Amino acid sequence: MTLTSSPEQPLPVRTVARAIGDWVHRLGRVWVEGQLTEISRRPGMNTVFMTLRDPVAAVSLRLTCTRAVCEAVGPGLVDGARVVVWAKPSFHPARGTLALAATEIQLLGAGALLARIEGLRRLLAAEGLFAAERKRRPPFLPRAIGLVTGRASAAERDVVENARRRWPAVHIVRREVAVQGPLAVGQIIDALGELDALAEVEVVIVARGGGSVEDLLPFSDETLLRTVAAMRTPVVSAIGHEQDAPLLDFVADVRASTPTDAAKRVVPDVGEQTALIATLRGRARRALEHRLDREERRLSDLRGRPSLARPDRELARQAEAVDALRDRARRRAREAVHRAEADLVHALARVRALSPAATLERGYAVVLGPGATLVRSPDEVAVGDALSIRLALGELAAAVTRTDGTSDDGTRTDGTRTDGTRTDGTREYKAGGPGELTETSPGPA
Repeated sequence: MTLTSSPEQPLPVRTVARAIGDWVHRLGRVWVEGQLTEISRRPGMNTVFMTLRDPVAAVSLRLTCTRAVCEAVGPGLVDGARVVVWAKPSFHPARGTLALAATEIQLLGAGALLARIEGLRRLLAAEGLFAAERKRRPPFLPRAIGLVTGRASAAERDVVENARRRWPAVHIVRREVAVQGPLAVGQIIDALGELDALAEVEVVIVARGGGSVEDLLPFSDETLLRTVAAMRTPVVSAIGHEQDAPLLDFVADVRASTPTDAAKRVVPDVGEQTALIATLRGRARRALEHRLDREERRLSDLRGRPSLARPDRELARQAEAVDALRDRARRRAREAVHRAEADLVHALARVRALSPAATLERGYAVVLGPGATLVRSPDEVAVGDALSIRLALGELAAAVTRTDGTSDDGTRTDGTRTDGTRTDGTREYKAGGPGELTETSPGPA
């Protein structure tokens, strides 16, 4: 489509922008190579924004894709990654900008290697090869140290020199192998197998200097990593520098930042250990002397106590206490006996006062009739009955010769008196003619 315009009849901006958009829209999808920068993953949005920059010329295009496309690439999708994108150009008239809408992104070079390494890292982590509980601690002072490194390399020199400087008598068993290239993995695995079979080797160091991702790729090989995980001997990884992190660092029992650090972690410093021993001996001596001084003071305090300084004085004091207690017990016993005797005398007097024998001693007697029955009235016996009279000092046998029933005041049991009068308890009567009674004194009103 051709646009016609002139100074007298110019075209509006919207018309030109719409025409450019229509022309760009007719373009098909294309593969574009570049370098990613300014990656922006905004929370809550499904679209990821980034810039695709030409690594040679100062040219860049805005690039958009969905989150699913980014996640399919993996962790290698970072600023600076070289990529190839399958995208369709689009023009935005409102802003007048040209952008690419990507539906597929592929990493190039180191980016692809990093993505592959990351996938392997996730697999081994899921299998538990990175778990802390399976890590083994190297011995304090190994009998022999296995060293797998490049031939005449700086890493080998760093490990050996630092190890011997720290402990001159250290024994190192070396295995020189290729540390990069296609032969590296096989040679490293063979060297590890040989050192693991030696009983004297108690720890193995795998050391290499720094390098690119491609140079360190053998130390992220799956076969090598599984071989290290299956070894009986603890393995120390000393690959590259601090910023380098091959997967061997995660599988090994100990990760050292550099070969020099590996030597320090495996071999103790003889000077430091000698100083530590001297410090510990001094501390033990001071602790022992302090303990002896404390016990000596305690013994002196015990010996200075009166009970130990003059034990006879304490015995005498205790003897006096025993004598005092004995005297007090005797007094209490005598007092108790006297009180009991007085109580017994009083009780005996009360018993005697209440006893029938006491009454008999005052001149009274107990008369028992036939059948040993107590006689209380003359009417209870008859003339001729045998009686037993119990006195205070014995008994008398008697017989009934008369039963007139007269009491001390002259009153018989039938209420009549010897003077011919009769009483009913309230009035007195005197006998007149036969069958007659005359009242002689009235009873109380």
